[in-house]
Amino acid sequence: MTAFHGELHTLLREVSQKVILPHYQSLTSDQVEEKSPDDLVTVADRLSEEMLAEGLARIIPGLPIVGEEAAYADPSVFDRLSRDCWIVDPIDGTNNFAHGRPPFGVLIAMASNGEAHTGWIYDPLTDRLCTAHRGKGAYINGERHMTQASDAAMPVAAISTQFMDLEKRQAVKDHIAPHYTMVDIPRCAAEQYPRLALGANDVSIFERTLPWDHAAGALWLNEAGGKVARMDGSPYRVDEHGRTGLIGAATPQLFDELATRLDRMPPSPA
Repeated sequence: MTAFHGELHTLLREVSQKVILPHYQSLTSDQVEEKSPDDLVTVADRLSEEMLAEGLARIIPGLPIVGEEAAYADPSVFDRLSRDCWIVDPIDGTNNFAHGRPPFGVLIAMASNGEAHTGWIYDPLTDRLCTAHRGKGAYINGERHMTQASDAAMPVAAISTQFMDLEKRQAVKDHIAPHYTMVDIPRCAAEQYPRLALGANDVSIFERTLPWDHAAGALWLNEAGGKVARMDGSPYRVDEHGRTGLIGAATPQLFDELATRLDRMPPSPA
């Protein structure tokens, strides 16, 4: 990994113990806000991002930080994605966290020229840390990990339709779902990406592809031997935050099968 991997793990644990877990299942109504319909933010998100930003600035002084809450408050923060930067999701799975249930996690990535090259996926409840550095493999708690597909008779699919229009949702239901064993999504990329590598899920479709949700996870799953890419097979880039549609799969073959089915799916009406 990197020379500062230990420092990063220490920071994640510190933020978890001082900010995230003390607020878990103890939030009051005035500590939860709705940024948009069904998209929540809590006092813990903001405090976690502040503490992470302070810690990351100590690890590499001067490196720009793209945090979810900072970008929501000031869209110009997105401009940093074209340079070397940190990308931070202080609490991924906020809706779960706000309702006092798992899963939720912390996502951190480092990117250069629009591509993530290092990533961390941290689960505060279990202390599970998934790490990856481009070209050097994927790890879980320091142990090298390779993806494994499920042993289900039909591949297991967790498909996020939340941000799809109604026509696309119906098309997915009619033309994609019959080929898979459909399961509920965790509403947490910090959990979904590990599920794709641990044999729990085989494929996922993500409609919204914001950098803090996918930079670390896409890199990690690719390094584990799975495949994450756009619907047309092109690589995921963190500086294409306005673009939608992403497939994650436990194996390249599973990716290709789903991508082909999506390509043949009737287009939504204009």
